[in-house]
Amino acid sequence: MAKKVTQSDEDSDEKDKNLKTSYSLKDLPGVGDATIKKLKDAGIMSIRTLAMYPLHKLMDEAGIGEKTAEKIIKVAQDIEKMGFKSADLIWEKRRALNKLTTGSPNLDELLIGGIEPGAVTELFGEYRTGKTQLAHQLCVNVQLPYEQGGLEGAALYIDSEGTFRPERIIQMALAKDLDHNSLLKNIIIGRAYNSDHQILLVKEAPKIISEKKIKLIVVDSLIGHFRSEYIGRGALSERQQILNTHIHDLLRLTETYDELAVVFTNQVSARPDVFYGNPLIHTGGHIVAHGATIRIFLRKGKGEQRIAKVVDAPHIPEQDAVFSITENGISD
Repeated sequence: MAKKVTQSDEDSDEKDKNLKTSYSLKDLPGVGDATIKKLKDAGIMSIRTLAMYPLHKLMDEAGIGEKTAEKIIKVAQDIEKMGFKSADLIWEKRRALNKLTTGSPNLDELLIGGIEPGAVTELFGEYRTGKTQLAHQLCVNVQLPYEQGGLEGAALYIDSEGTFRPERIIQMALAKDLDHNSLLKNIIIGRAYNSDHQILLVKEAPKIISEKKIKLIVVDSLIGHFRSEYIGRGALSERQQILNTHIHDLLRLTETYDELAVVFTNQVSARPDVFYGNPLIHTGGHIVAHGATIRIFLRKGKGEQRIAKVVDAPHIPEQDAVFSITENGISD
């Protein structure tokens, strides 16, 4: 005999549904194992990632039909409550945000606490201004306890120029009396050999972020391969479109995973039409400028000193800070 469904049963089911706070792709209605496999193969590992995925990208990369894609994105967005919210809730979240120390109190003060999770930070400057040195130091510092300015997580380092050096990590670890073997195990390296490979490594990042507790992603450098592979004005438009998608993939990661900071380094070029003032400008044009949340220009000072200037940030005024690069790492 079939059980009679009462109003109290329905209320109980609705209450259970509301109490559930953790959802996986398997909770999507009408989605079978085959579709879940397609989503994961495309790097979509969670409901939150799916909720932020553009419709056309989901169709192209996961091979899902338009109607199905629209349906599951809408359900994911409903689950994540991706509607409007009051500014006080955003303020409460930002007040509780842990920042990642750079190792330099001066630089941390400039950045109002350090490198910001949930944002993409660009470090650009000439050769030997400290971009890669800062990237190495952040890979060490992210593993520190919260009370020491760390995020108690691991680092994912995408090396496009072959400049990552474990020896430098060991130097920085010894300066802090840390176990360098443990630190090195928590820095996952992806050597990008061309722009397509670099893009692929970013797309595959979600497969290891949760597993390895990644709290920092470094791309060093962002545009090196693009500059060498897309040559001439005829290739500029295609390069910028691809680069725009690449940067937004990085931005989406910071929105998807809690307490994840993304830092990329960038090169500079000299403008021949500038006769007075600084002729140097970051590469990548407006696409890179608009893509980065916080942009920091690095230049050389006296001896070991370097000067960092915030040139663009939603909440930080344009100002300078002096820091040093020593054998022990980044300091004042």
